[in-house]
Amino acid sequence: MSTTQPIRSKKLLEEFKEYYQEENPNIRNYTLIILGLNTALRISDILSLKWGDIYDEKKEQLKEHIEVFEKKTGKSKIIALNVSTSNALYDYKNYVFSHMPYDAKQYLFLSQKGDNIPICRSQAYRIIKQAANATGLYEHISCHSLRKTFGYHAWKQGIPPALLMDIYNHSSYKITKRYLCIEQDERDEVYKNICL
Repeated sequence: MSTTQPIRSKKLLEEFKEYYQEENPNIRNYTLIILGLNTALRISDILSLKWGDIYDEKKEQLKEHIEVFEKKTGKSKIIALNVSTSNALYDYKNYVFSHMPYDAKQYLFLSQKGDNIPICRSQAYRIIKQAANATGLYEHISCHSLRKTFGYHAWKQGIPPALLMDIYNHSSYKITKRYLCIEQDERDEVYKNICL
């Protein structure tokens, strides 16, 4: 059985992110990918977000943090929005509400199949898989890859695994370790670089 993998290569990750910006422009799909890569949220939690969750109508600006109640764990999670995510959400908001009034109760990622219905998981999967295939990432990339990619690159930047375990709301380090998808070449790098 194959396991969902993170996108390890920074070059391929950039190409993957840019697919819906340059090669096949679609601001909704681009924003979905950026939000998934930068928040480590499960796709079910991303698809349940509404504009009121991320935009402060009184202040007329994006919120600095979003609060999510994870469907799987039932736990509350507060996430700071980084510059990349804020920029994507700001552009997307301006696009969406350029031809209709702002609605805090509207889902971020609307389906075309009805009034105020978010896209389904299978549509999110198709969006991600199309960008992955166009980038040459043919195997083991799914919605969960966005979540795993966040953790993998955070770990590579030196973020302690215990902090990642907390961010993911994992109940054990064993689960977080599996998420990081550490491979032999990464183990080899440690052995080669530690010269005592």
